[in-house]
Amino acid sequence: MRKLLVVVDMQNDFIDGALGTAEALAIVENVKAKIREYDQKDIFVTMDTHAPDYLSTQEGRNLPVEHCIKGTEGWQLRSDIAELLPKAKVYEKPTFGSTRLAEDIAKIAAEEDIEIELIGLCTDICVVSNALLLKATMPEVPISVDPACCAGVTPESHEAALKTMQMCQIMQK
Repeated sequence: MRKLLVVVDMQNDFIDGALGTAEALAIVENVKAKIREYDQKDIFVTMDTHAPDYLSTQEGRNLPVEHCIKGTEGWQLRSDIAELLPKAKVYEKPTFGSTRLAEDIAKIAAEEDIEIELIGLCTDICVVSNALLLKATMPEVPISVDPACCAGVTPESHEAALKTMQMCQIMQK
């Protein structure tokens, strides 16, 4: 069975930038170790990507902190993680989940047996959104998340997102 890894939004703004947290910093080494376990052709990366008018969007009005503005340092993947991903397929996404990612992985699933593992930031927003999109698109594909390679906005919301995913048959590694 082919094993795919989805690395969600390991960008500077979520690690130690505008929306960074101690919990996000704490998972960096775990994320790097996990990436090393996978073949580069089986790694998919998402990047939260906003335009300079972010604050005028619905998301920006609800989360009025400029972050991941395309082309800025905060938008970039953390450099020590990016260097481990030279051949990964990258999906820029303007919102929490990537429908294009789900569609592309579904094409692979139509051709061969796969399982999917998700890691990254933030467990309670973009990780859970992508996990649920993938599960809705491919209900028979085993999908998991590694809690040691994820961090939420708060430890409590991280745990709540893990529970939500578990209830939707997205298992923990």
